[in-house]
Amino acid sequence: MKEAEHTHKTYHRNKTVAVMFICLLLFMGLIARLVYLMVFQSEYYTQKAKELHERERTIKAARGRIIDANGEVIADNKTVCTISVIHNQIEDADRVTEVLSKELGLSEEYVRKRVDKYSSIEKIKSNVDKSVGDIIRAYELAGVKVDEDYKRYYPYESLASKVLGFTGGDNQGIIGLEVKYEEYLQGRAGTILTVTDAKGVEVAKAGEERIEPVNGDDLYISMDMNIQSYATQLALQTMETKQADSVSFIVMNPRNGELMAMVNVPEFDLNNPYTLPDGVNAEGLSEEKKQELLNGMWRNGCINDTYEPGSTFKIVTATAALEEGVVTVNDNFNCPGYVMVGDRRIRCHKIAGHGAENFVEATMNSCNPVFVTIGLRLGVDNYYKYFKKFGLLDKTGIDLPGEAGTIMHKKENIGQVELATISFGQSFQITPIQLAVTAASVVNGGNRVTPHFGVRVVSSDSGESRSFTYKVRKNVVSKETSETMRYILEQVVENGGGKKAYIEGRRIGGKTATSQTLPRGSGKYIASFLGFYPADDPEVLALCIINNPQGVYYGGQIAAPVVKELFENILPYLENMDYNK
Repeated sequence: MKEAEHTHKTYHRNKTVAVMFICLLLFMGLIARLVYLMVFQSEYYTQKAKELHERERTIKAARGRIIDANGEVIADNKTVCTISVIHNQIEDADRVTEVLSKELGLSEEYVRKRVDKYSSIEKIKSNVDKSVGDIIRAYELAGVKVDEDYKRYYPYESLASKVLGFTGGDNQGIIGLEVKYEEYLQGRAGTILTVTDAKGVEVAKAGEERIEPVNGDDLYISMDMNIQSYATQLALQTMETKQADSVSFIVMNPRNGELMAMVNVPEFDLNNPYTLPDGVNAEGLSEEKKQELLNGMWRNGCINDTYEPGSTFKIVTATAALEEGVVTVNDNFNCPGYVMVGDRRIRCHKIAGHGAENFVEATMNSCNPVFVTIGLRLGVDNYYKYFKKFGLLDKTGIDLPGEAGTIMHKKENIGQVELATISFGQSFQITPIQLAVTAASVVNGGNRVTPHFGVRVVSSDSGESRSFTYKVRKNVVSKETSETMRYILEQVVENGGGKKAYIEGRRIGGKTATSQTLPRGSGKYIASFLGFYPADDPEVLALCIINNPQGVYYGGQIAAPVVKELFENILPYLENMDYNK
C-alpha cells in the first residue's frame, strides 16, 4: 500500500517537473522570440507601424517645358489643384458635400458617395483651377485636402499640334514629342507623409514629412515658331482657296536634318485634344467610333501616312542614273508623247510629246517617257541597290512616334512595267519625310541625315545640358553627282515646270509632282513641290503637299507658287537670324 502511494507521488512529482520544464522552454522561446523581434526585427516592425499610421499623398513633378529655336516656351505648365477627402477626418459630411459640390460644379450625389467611402484618401476632382482650390482651402474643412498640381498648357494652342502632342490626365505624354521625350520631360513625383492615430485622424503635432519632387528636364527643339506659324497660315489659306482635304509642309535644314517646321492642317487644339473637329456630330457615336475620329484628327500625315510621290521622285531616278553612268546631261532623247514597255503604252503628261530634248530638258519638262527609258537602262538590280543606298527601304529615324515605312515591291516581283512606273514615282509609296530626307541627301553633297526636332535637354535643377547626336550616312551619292543634280533642279525652277517657284535674285532649285490617290480613277490627286535654297549650297529645303485640291491640280501650277510664297517670307527672316547670331 505504501509502495503504491509512493509510486503515485513520484508520478505526480515527475509530471509537475515535466510541466514546469515545458513551461520554462516555452517561456525561454517566447523571450527569444521577443528578443528577435525587438532587437533583430525592430527596424522592420518600426517601419510597418510607421506605415500603418502614415498617410501618403503624391506631389506631381512639374513637367519639363518644350522650348523652340528662339527660346519661346511652346509647352508649359499651369498650376492646378487636386481636391481629395479623407473619410475618418471629416467632421461635418453634410457641409463638405455642400461646399465641394457647389465650388466644383459636381452633383451632391457624386460628392457624397466619395465623402462616405471608407478609404485612406478619395479623389474628388483633379485639374481644378488654382483660384477654385484657394476658395476651397479657405473654408478650412476638416478632412478636405487641396494639393497643388500641374497641368500641361500650350500657349500657341493648335500650332504644331501634331508634332508637339499632348499629355494625359496623369501628365504623361500621349503623342508627338511629348511621348517621344517622356523620359526627360516627366520628372519624378514627390510625396507628403502625414501621421494619423488609430482612427485615421491626423496627429496635428506630428506635422508633415515631405519628399520634394524632381522637375522634368526642359526640351529645346529646332522648330522655329515664327516659320511654323507662317507655314501654317499659308497652308490654311491654300486649303481654303484650293478646297483641299489637307495641306502639309516640311521645312528642314538639309545639311543636318534639323526641322524648322512641320505643318499638317487641319490641326487641333492642344489644350482641348479630345474635342472633335467642327462639323462632327458626336451624338450617337460609339466610343470606338469617337476614338477612331480622334486618332484621325491627331494623325501626322508627314510621318504616319504614305503616298505615291510622283515626279518629285524623278530626283532619285536621275541621281541613280548619273551615278551609274547610264545617262549624262548631254544625252539626247525624243518624246512622241508615250513610250511602249512590253505591250503597255505609258503616256507623257504632254499628249503631243516634247519631241527632241536632252536629259536636262527632259527633267525640266518632267518627261515620263525619258525617265522610263533611263529607269529601264538602270535595271532592277541597280534600282534596288539605290533604294537601299538611299535608305528608302528603312525608316528615317525621325524623333516622332509612329513613322510609317516604305511600301515597295519585292525585288523578285519587279518586272519591266513595274520598273517603268517606279522611275517616275508611281506603284510604290513613301512618307513625305522620307522624300524630304532623300532629296536632302541628293542636294547636300551626298549625306543622308536623320531628320529631328530634339536639340538638347537642360536639367531644371542643375542647369546641366545634354545635346543629342544623330546618325549621318556619308557618301550616299558622289559630290559630283550632287553638284550636277543641284544644277539640273535649278534649271527646273528657272525655265522648266517649276518656274512658278522662281524668285528674282534667288537661286531656287526644285521639282514638281502630280500624283493620283488610290484607287486610280477616283478623280483625286496630290499636288506637290519640293524646293531648296540656295541652289548651289542649300541651307533650307521645303516640301509642300496639297491633298485632293479642286479644280487645277498640277503641282507646278498650285504647289510651286505656295513654296515660292513661303520662301519669299522666310528667307529674309533666316538671313536676318544668321546675321543676328
